Amino acid sequence: MDMVMEIIIAAFLVIGGVFGLVGNYGLIKLDHPMARLHAPTKATTLGVGGVLIASMIYSFAFEAEGSLHELLITLFLFITAPITANFISKAYLHRHAHEETLPEPNGDTNWAVLERPEWSPEPEKTQEG
Repeated sequence: MDMVMEIIIAAFLVIGGVFGLVGNYGLIKLDHPMARLHAPTKATTLGVGGVLIASMIYSFAFEAEGSLHELLITLFLFITAPITANFISKAYLHRHAHEETLPEPNGDTNWAVLERPEWSPEPEKTQEG
């Protein structure tokens, strides 16, 4: 039984390590900041999650005590990583918004609504004069 548990723990450690390696590689090699943000929030979160699951299995199988610290860390990580990525991406989009492409507010409102004309399949006719 110990050998089976060790294989399961080793599998979770290897899976976690591979996800962590892929996440860090993406963080270094991707060019665009939004793509660079995607790598650590997805892959590295799963990598740390795999290592923490291996730690939980080890504590339940071999120490016979069981600790919920790893479960709480995993839940905290899975909840906060997407929220943090959302805030960082909103800040990036807000900082790099091109104000010249935004339409002017109309009426008595303080915000603009981008209304693009409907696409028509017929080409526009030009008058030659």
